[in-house]
Amino acid sequence: MSGTGATIRPGTGPVAYPAPSAVLELLKPITWFPPMWAFACGVVSSGVSIADNPVVALLGIVLAGPLVCAMSQAINDWYDREVDAINEPHRPIPSGRIPGRWGLYIAMIWTGLSLAVASLLGSWVLIATCLGLFLAWAYSAPPLRLKRNGWLGNAACGFSYEGLAWVTGAAVMLGGALPPWPVLTLALLYSLGAHGIMTLNDFKAMDGDRQMGIRSLPVQLGAQGAARVACAIMAAPQFVVIALLLQWQRPVEALVVAAFLTGQLVLMIRFLRDPVGKALFYSGFGVPLFVFGMMASAVAVRSLPAGF
Repeated sequence: MSGTGATIRPGTGPVAYPAPSAVLELLKPITWFPPMWAFACGVVSSGVSIADNPVVALLGIVLAGPLVCAMSQAINDWYDREVDAINEPHRPIPSGRIPGRWGLYIAMIWTGLSLAVASLLGSWVLIATCLGLFLAWAYSAPPLRLKRNGWLGNAACGFSYEGLAWVTGAAVMLGGALPPWPVLTLALLYSLGAHGIMTLNDFKAMDGDRQMGIRSLPVQLGAQGAARVACAIMAAPQFVVIALLLQWQRPVEALVVAAFLTGQLVLMIRFLRDPVGKALFYSGFGVPLFVFGMMASAVAVRSLPAGF
């Protein structure tokens, strides 16, 4: 195999295969952290110790990150290949390091692997995985291609990366059963908050999105309008989480989430002054406070009485 990944079979001519390094780059391991973290929150919120079934927990982590999330990266790059050829020609597909239709084939293979692993982990895990895979394809692929609209695309990402991963983590530890309603409620609320986090990624691409007809929130609302909406969407669910934790008699965890939210609100002031210039800043410092609050909430519900 050469550096381009091409091999020669006698009598067949050149056949191009992607190099493993190019496949790994396509699957973007750095993006696996959010769903894996949400999955971990689900595991914690279930109240079941990982030591009770470490193999199942490990399979779930693989499902959330290296399978479902990785598949979503592959299918997104495949349907963005023409745009990337203009804006980011060094990426694996437009550069030719993922040759032919291998980007699509990899997404299809990873979809099959995800379903196979999910089928081993119980009915609710399989249902959540099927929904997550559908959203990943719908986000990138026509005819839906939800990413063309910031409201729909960001909702699909937030729901898949946070809510479904959280529910999957809890269901895995509960033997594939549907998690109790407090766990489902937290998963839903943090999914809504993640919509605002997804908007942070759109500020850097405003010009290109406008030219390509992608109606991200910064394109639709302008930088200031989108920043205000993103901040409101990130903050509002956390206020609801705090109220619920107090109702569930978890004042310590409610105080922890409130402290993390206060830190976010302070950082939002700086972000709102210069949304385009400070979106990366807020992603680096504000978003970690959001996800720390997720784990604090997960810890709070793990000890709720049965049938609460």
